[in-house]
Amino acid sequence: MDAHAFSVTRTEAEWRSRLTPEQYRVMRDHGTEPPGSCALLHETREGSFSCAGCDTPLFASTLKFESGTGWPSFNDPIPGSVETSTDRSFGMVRTEVHCATCGSHLGHVFPDGPPPTGLRYCINGVALSFTPKA
Repeated sequence: MDAHAFSVTRTEAEWRSRLTPEQYRVMRDHGTEPPGSCALLHETREGSFSCAGCDTPLFASTLKFESGTGWPSFNDPIPGSVETSTDRSFGMVRTEVHCATCGSHLGHVFPDGPPPTGLRYCINGVALSFTPKA
């Protein structure tokens, strides 16, 4: 990720105390959870998905879809909630998605999603928290 000042910043010790070891590995060290391993993959209630690192709302449940990849997938984020950068790891060029508020790694976006956007925001479930609509 490019150098950037985020409105929510924490020390490494604060991140480690706030996040589980798996969340820290994914969100701060740019890891990936095993496919099919997160309960949020199967979450179908109406509500919103937020960043597990700073609680910023990222995705509405109405734009979540089953992609068959093993990770929660969305057509589009809430405007202004995520930013992207070029990820050249593992000999590939991909578009990384990170939280616009705290910079935590969320996943990647691919141009193979369904209408209306044609995008597939493939997001690590451990990077998200879900709040059902009241």
